[in-house]
Amino acid sequence: MWLRLISCCLLAGFANSFVYQDVYRSQSPTYSGGAFLSSLFNKLGGDDETYAKEDDDQASTARRDFIIDAVGVGLIGTSGVASYSLFQSNVYTPSGMQRLSRTQFIAALGDPKASEGTISEDGSWGLWQVDPGPRGVWLRDYNKDILQSETGQYRAPAGWNFDPNNWWLEEHGLIMEAPDFPLKEGKYLVNGGRMVTTVLTIDKSGKWNLDEGTLYDVTHLPCRSARYQPIAGGENGAGSPIAANPKDFPVTPGAIMPSVPGAKQQDYAVLFVVGKAV
Repeated sequence: MWLRLISCCLLAGFANSFVYQDVYRSQSPTYSGGAFLSSLFNKLGGDDETYAKEDDDQASTARRDFIIDAVGVGLIGTSGVASYSLFQSNVYTPSGMQRLSRTQFIAALGDPKASEGTISEDGSWGLWQVDPGPRGVWLRDYNKDILQSETGQYRAPAGWNFDPNNWWLEEHGLIMEAPDFPLKEGKYLVNGGRMVTTVLTIDKSGKWNLDEGTLYDVTHLPCRSARYQPIAGGENGAGSPIAANPKDFPVTPGAIMPSVPGAKQQDYAVLFVVGKAV
């Protein structure tokens, strides 16, 4: 619907520019009789450069107006798309769903092009009920805030527990708490902060299904997350946060998370949960 509306607006803008150009020229004595007047002036010893210049000025004005109209219509179209995206992300609520007062986050695994699939038996989808980013610990502060934390070893200042054999990183280089596994069955209103807001259904058998769009459509691309599991184990050697390179961060939206020497890595898509079934 929005693409059709934008196309109509663009066509209207183009038509308006051409009509304006034709009317402008038809009302100009130098344009409608330009060739005759030039011939007459040449016979009289006159110079038609003035008329040619005026004609060029009128053509330039018409082209300028055409460009301004096209840009203006384009901005209107862009504004319409942005408004629609804002509505979908922040207002749209299907029947049977209720908006959450605070956004939650799903860590998901699956084919980005798929609209349905099956969650593996190990519970590969999880849920952060609070934003883990602000509660995270910078890689450079791993020793101080986790290994030698005043709140206890392996306990971050925000109160969550760090597992040296199963730890998480986000796109800025923050060590973050693991999501709650597995994701419980139910209906979740999800989006990726873009055009698609839809219902995600998780059933008892572990199958997932989106009412609209694909997993990619509801993935928040700037949010990157990965789970790291040291191959040999250990809290401060290969495969630990100490082995990660802070210079690899921040991560480009949509890119794979950096590898950590000595660790097995699994990247996850991040979905915004903005509502749940009532």
